[in-house]
Amino acid sequence: MVSENYTLLLMDATNRYNLSAFSTDAGPTMSHEDETEMIVSTIVAIFFGFIGITGLLGNALVVLVVLSNPQMRSTTNLLIINLAIADLLFVVFCVPFTATDYVLASWPFGELWCKSVQYLIVVTAHASIYTLVLMSLDRFLAVVHPIASMVIRTEKNTVLAITILWVLIITTGLPVSFAHGINVSNRLATAIYLCSIDLIEKPQFIRNPTMVVRGR
Repeated sequence: MVSENYTLLLMDATNRYNLSAFSTDAGPTMSHEDETEMIVSTIVAIFFGFIGITGLLGNALVVLVVLSNPQMRSTTNLLIINLAIADLLFVVFCVPFTATDYVLASWPFGELWCKSVQYLIVVTAHASIYTLVLMSLDRFLAVVHPIASMVIRTEKNTVLAITILWVLIITTGLPVSFAHGINVSNRLATAIYLCSIDLIEKPQFIRNPTMVVRGR
């Protein structure tokens, strides 16, 4: 009886060892951090996709409706068109690539598009902000000085103000494109390309990928 029990124990231990070896050889299991990162990446991709679709349809409809009705081309509606155009540029040229940057670990579009996307993000964001400022000024003049502002609040002056606004924003945003570029991080086994601000004095982990930081 003792020998039979001993034999059964040996067989059980052997089976457990084989199962453990099989699970190890099958490949590494996904850690909790990897699962969380995958879930967050999926949520971010869905969120950006929703923003892109709704922003594209909504702003395109605004531009189409106002431009197709000449009687709607007031100073306020011209500013609304400008705001919609700025938002359309952001949705088309910024949202897809920003979403990709969140989902993927490495920037896949090259240095030129890295500079262009960062530049367009700044330009479109400032265009939206300062268009809202012009709209607030337009509403202030219309409410506080309704008669006197009729000479100022004309279609010609509105187009001129929008043109000056875009020229200033496009010009002042140029340093952003020069400041950004591709930085390579070699902290992992494979190189990771990051679309970020070009560092004049790069940190030590970029200059020397073999450096190990140890706590005291």
